[in-house]
Amino acid sequence: MKMALIAHDKKKDDMISFCKKHVEVLKRHQLFATGTTGHILMKETGLIIHCFRSGPLGGDQEIGARVANGDIDIIIFFRDPLTAQPHEPDVSALFRLADVYKIPLASNTNTAELFFQTLQ
Repeated sequence: MKMALIAHDKKKDDMISFCKKHVEVLKRHQLFATGTTGHILMKETGLIIHCFRSGPLGGDQEIGARVANGDIDIIIFFRDPLTAQPHEPDVSALFRLADVYKIPLASNTNTAELFFQTLQ
């Protein structure tokens, strides 16, 4: 399965904890991430992750293009709903594409945990 991992700055610690908890499951899948998130996760977990640009520099759009081309099966995107993001239109576009192409998207840890129960 091809998985995208994205986390806003204030949610990166949540993503690190989530990935450490599920590292054995994640190892069995092809992983993609926005730049900053991906590099942090590789350092913290040892996972192999294809990194795009950081979100504000177009990484969300690069993942969106993968979604549109059928190259992403699931998205884990830990959003910070309380902080304005300079690239909010890109985030909204990625969520829209996930809906258009029926790609499961978890925007918080509890939803991601539910997704991962099916991957065990």
